Amino acid sequence: MIRAALPGSTFPSGNLWKILSLTLLLCTTFTVPALAEEKEKMWRTLTVNGRGMEAIPTTIAQVSLGVEVQGKTAQEVQQEAARRSSAVVAFLKSQNVDKLQTTGIRLNPVYSYTNNVQRLTGYAANNTVSFRIPVEQTGTLLDSAVKAGATQIDGISFVANDEAIARAQNEALAEATQNARQQANAVFAALSLSPKEVVSIQVNNASSPPPPVLYRAEAAKLAQQADASTPVVGGEQQVEASVTLQISY
Repeated sequence: MIRAALPGSTFPSGNLWKILSLTLLLCTTFTVPALAEEKEKMWRTLTVNGRGMEAIPTTIAQVSLGVEVQGKTAQEVQQEAARRSSAVVAFLKSQNVDKLQTTGIRLNPVYSYTNNVQRLTGYAANNTVSFRIPVEQTGTLLDSAVKAGATQIDGISFVANDEAIARAQNEALAEATQNARQQANAVFAALSLSPKEVVSIQVNNASSPPPPVLYRAEAAKLAQQADASTPVVGGEQQVEASVTLQISY
């Protein structure tokens, strides 16, 4: 047995070891249950995923239209496309459309094929722009844009305004949270368990799926009806959200 005492210590060596042993025992006594409780809290949990969805009316039309010109020479085609495009842009500016911007300028050769022989027959120029307009004004504006020189409508999609989308996202998140709690309560009731607390929350970004687009082939038919007003109906936009809850029991 070790008889030496620590420098400056007034305790006999045997008593010192007893004190150290008692201290270690007390630390173990209080630490082990705490770790066990924390481990039990981590393992005895239920994870549920709730979903929410809100439908809001679309009020804005995102339109893409352009001018396409074909001719014998590249210079001739490009100049004519520029002239017509300028007229279309001037008209759109006069209508105070929102977020007007050029989205494409193309000049391509046109070939014909006879007996597997490629022959240059001319050039095709295409200038496109995009803009936003209130849905109720879209039909009349498209008809007037065609008269101003537009020859194709590349696509139309419909969205709600930013404020309406933000409100719908908050509502969808609240609905998703409530849905998750309802699922958890149903499971706990079926198993005769009692929920304690929410130990983890994961909020997935509320989002809206890409709006449906009316593509060129169908839109071009509408644009050709110059003698009648083109009907345009916006419909609804879906905003979705999901929330994941981890609940201890």
